[in-house]
Amino acid sequence: MRRLLAALVLVPLAVPAGAQDAGRVFTADDYARAERMLAPATFPLVSGAVSAPTWLSDGRLAFRTTSPTGTTYRVADARTGRAADAFDAVRLAAALSTALGRPLDAARLPLQAFDVADNGQTLTATVQGRDVRCALPAYTCQTVADDHAPGGPDEMSVSPDGAKGVFVRNHNLWLRDLRSGAETALTTDGVEDYGYATDNAGWVHSDAPVVTWSPDSKAVATFQHDSRGVKKWHLTTTEVGQPALDSWAYPLPGDSAVFRIARVVVHLPTATDGPRVTRLAMEPDFHRSTVSDHVNCYTGLCDLQWTPDSRTVAFLSSSRDHKQVWFRLADAQTGAVRTVLTETSATQIGDASFSENLWRVLPATNEAIWWSQKEGWTHLYLVDLATGQIKNRITSGEGNVTDVMHLDERTRTLIVQAVGKERGRDPYFAHIYKVGLDGRGWTLLTPEDANHNASLSPDGRSLVDTYSTPDTPPTTVLRDATSGRLVQTLGTADVSRLRSAGWQPPTRITVKARDGQTDLYGLMFTPSTLDRTKTYPVVVYIYPGPQTGSVGSRSFSAARGDHQALAELGFVVVAIDGMGTPYRSKAFADAYYGRMGDNTLPDQIAGVQDLARQYPFLDLNRVGIWGHSGGGFATAAAMFRYPDFFKVGIAESGNHDNRIYEDDWGERYQGLLVRDGQTDNYAPEANQTLAANLRGHLFLIHGMMDDNVPPQNTLLVVDALVKANKDFDLLMLPHARHGYGADGRYVMRRRWDYFVRHLMGSTPPDEYAIGARPAGR
Repeated sequence: MRRLLAALVLVPLAVPAGAQDAGRVFTADDYARAERMLAPATFPLVSGAVSAPTWLSDGRLAFRTTSPTGTTYRVADARTGRAADAFDAVRLAAALSTALGRPLDAARLPLQAFDVADNGQTLTATVQGRDVRCALPAYTCQTVADDHAPGGPDEMSVSPDGAKGVFVRNHNLWLRDLRSGAETALTTDGVEDYGYATDNAGWVHSDAPVVTWSPDSKAVATFQHDSRGVKKWHLTTTEVGQPALDSWAYPLPGDSAVFRIARVVVHLPTATDGPRVTRLAMEPDFHRSTVSDHVNCYTGLCDLQWTPDSRTVAFLSSSRDHKQVWFRLADAQTGAVRTVLTETSATQIGDASFSENLWRVLPATNEAIWWSQKEGWTHLYLVDLATGQIKNRITSGEGNVTDVMHLDERTRTLIVQAVGKERGRDPYFAHIYKVGLDGRGWTLLTPEDANHNASLSPDGRSLVDTYSTPDTPPTTVLRDATSGRLVQTLGTADVSRLRSAGWQPPTRITVKARDGQTDLYGLMFTPSTLDRTKTYPVVVYIYPGPQTGSVGSRSFSAARGDHQALAELGFVVVAIDGMGTPYRSKAFADAYYGRMGDNTLPDQIAGVQDLARQYPFLDLNRVGIWGHSGGGFATAAAMFRYPDFFKVGIAESGNHDNRIYEDDWGERYQGLLVRDGQTDNYAPEANQTLAANLRGHLFLIHGMMDDNVPPQNTLLVVDALVKANKDFDLLMLPHARHGYGADGRYVMRRRWDYFVRHLMGSTPPDEYAIGARPAGR
């Protein structure tokens, strides 16, 4: 204990002479001014924005608009763009208040989702977690029994026809008739560690069934999840008395037993036959996908589709190391499986930042739309299903296709989302295009120089498009999806009140990478009182990928975490997407494949140095860095590998040694673990092996109940620092999981304090409480 306490002693950082803010004593009011840049204060100051656009069952578009006094729910005709209020908010609020037994404000109705059907006669909605149905002419509402009712399953997947749902009970898949409530066991041989439709794998914990329904609602594609022999991970709670043990299967890179999935089709009972399970005639697949580090995607199983006639299941199988993908077809009745084609790569195949929706089967013409990165970008190809041979290229050139939004088989055209296709624009901006299956007719449907978030009407003829940039507020429009013609502007956000409150947008930046040639893109946040004759300490926010980057969305946001808040305290905060992150070329994304310790750090250093040449108010003698999860890994690596550049680091919940992080992550991006005597190919990338290099101030933070990145990752670094006799700071949160939850505000304040004290050389206020004051005051 004495050794640990000695390691936690804070040693003031020597502050460069001439640093104007050195020795400053911050007050609670200074921190309160910074806090006003966080989301609770900034979000309400944006009005006029369109949010939650949703296509209704009757073909109209529903959306919300905000004003300084509340929220309005609107519906628009997709063809004409004419919009009107979706309902009488005052009458609906009264009806919902009666049904739910608590008062609701008509100006702020908390509808999480709603639909209008029966020619506008019936409204269904989710309100504060309760499902309701309202007769609009009379404005009478009643609650609807849901799948979370006492005695019912906690999670359920509902069929396309809305008549039934499936859920997991005692390791087996069950069916519930949603009209009668009758329940039927669809499988009976599921057992612990070999259950049906479960995705309790590694860091994922969910009782929701992982299934993909057939279009005719008569069957589901799923799997029997095999965790037999997989080693367990253990965490213990912190409480008075004996701690509770939390144990679950959690495979690691190099383990001989990892999760496998035995693919099946479960046929629902009919009037004459009971339920039936068809096992696909193939060896179990590894628990892998091309788009995620588990197998559960929003639409059901990742990398799996039914054909429209419900006769065939099309799916992708990935090798354990993600270097091979097999495109396969299975007969849903017999289980016969045929491999159409195989994709291979020297690194990893796929991109976890892209949509899984990049391929289609066209049984009517015996063709398929297939994606590949073999030409250096993610492109689409037309494939002959019989031979697996490419018939023609659909897309080409620089830039990646990131989503297939609509296929019109009659006209043989696609509507797709892509990035990096418009020269002279930010390569991360997404645009929407139309193209023929023959590769002809490439047409830009969203011309504005901005990032476009769009969705198509079910018939594929109309497009709702919200476009913005990090420094320009969003505009939402309706377009004709065949031509891109503007039909109607539905709303543009007004940020005048936000600006009046002292907010300013981030600065979009372009800097050079480690090679001195490649352009990198990012955002810079500066104090609203910036004095360009002074110099400011720099804080690098980092998330190194490989599945995403530091910047995040290129759309407008009034608050991006606490970046602007931290800047208000007198820092320049920088976020740069370095080489090894997605959305650029395949070579760019694979820049440090097999060398996870790289963490884009050479690009962060080169980028900040280039930025200082453009903006001389950056003080390169005072550079700090922080990040969470992969960013925590990168932060500690920065402090150990580049101690002359990074003076202060805050590493939150880092996966510091990928040998003790879930198997799919390391094996995808570092490669399979290969042992060489007493060492292996993962060892040089592990942070604890470099801990003796620490010279600056390092603050390690981790949740002790983190079931994503186990806290032992940070404790390995702690042990190495203690053995190297290094001073550092440590905060272990007894009850926090990976995202910190209720402890998040405390961690944020400690982060501010740490940079103020050690990077600026100033004194923070005593125990300031974020959130204690009303937002905006």
